[in-house]
Amino acid sequence: MAKKVLAVLIAILILFNMSSCSLVKTNRYEAQFLVLFDTITTLVSYMKTKDEFSDFSTLVYDNLKEYHELYDIYNDYEGVNNLKTINDNAGLSPVKVDQRIIDLLKFAKTLYEQTGGKVNVAFGAVLKIWHDYRTSGIDDPESAKLPSVQELADASEHTDINDIIIDEENSTVFLSDPQMRLDVGAVAKGYAVERVAETAKENGFTNALISVGGNVRALGNKGDGTLWNVAIQNPEPQGPNLHIVNIDELSVVSSGDYERFYIVDGKKYHHIIDPDTLFPAGFMTAVTIITADSGYADALSTAVFNMPYEQGLEFIDALPGVEAMWVLKDGTKKYSSGFMKYVKE
Repeated sequence: MAKKVLAVLIAILILFNMSSCSLVKTNRYEAQFLVLFDTITTLVSYMKTKDEFSDFSTLVYDNLKEYHELYDIYNDYEGVNNLKTINDNAGLSPVKVDQRIIDLLKFAKTLYEQTGGKVNVAFGAVLKIWHDYRTSGIDDPESAKLPSVQELADASEHTDINDIIIDEENSTVFLSDPQMRLDVGAVAKGYAVERVAETAKENGFTNALISVGGNVRALGNKGDGTLWNVAIQNPEPQGPNLHIVNIDELSVVSSGDYERFYIVDGKKYHHIIDPDTLFPAGFMTAVTIITADSGYADALSTAVFNMPYEQGLEFIDALPGVEAMWVLKDGTKKYSSGFMKYVKE
């Protein structure tokens, strides 16, 4: 998440590409804004008027901003008890929170069980160590170094998800381990995108695409029955897109070792940490998930990245409505059985 919210809606770029939707003329509109969830949000939609699109983009921004503040582990906000508040009170007292925090943590606990612990929002003590070393290494590459195995092992003693105590009746969350820290980076962005997409649809907005740092969620199609085209990024710098996939009312989420990393002794150390080894997962360079729910896709992309390909394929094949693509260390691409049906010829 962003360490500091520095900007709000910065541009609405009106692109008048006339199209037809049930004999009603629509325009293509696009907007971008910073820095919610520490990334760029892009909105694309086919709507009848600029005012309609302005209402849509305002709704998305306002709702995403609320989720950003609630799920932030770095910053305080006036009048908001967020995940940082919970972390700050670990071992001290329960924190009264918004229902949206409770819903996220319940979702995360379910995913922990489903993925065999490969997605663990209680893993923050370990992730903070890597975050600090990575930040220092990026700021001063000549002095970049790795955390010690003992330092990581000590932190891993404080990652039991059962120490997250949720009291729904009183709307509180308590970390019973004083040294535990929540980190919802593997699920929060996609989960927030899904909730915002639901709110947009409830308010009558369709025929739109929401992309938050590559977490892409399609609301219907372009309005004339045409599917959305979503590019899958090549993990190799300057490389061409791996595929263009066609989607309608689906999500596309990728995780990879190219997103956030630093270099130590000529080797890249990325931000996706395997809970079994406590070091960056080394099975592949990228994973892409296609499924309906953006939060589910976000979590699955991390979980599968932390699995050997064969284990990940077996895991994905057992999940209805989920497809995946892997990019292995040698550049080989692998696919679940139904992935290619989405690929544009």
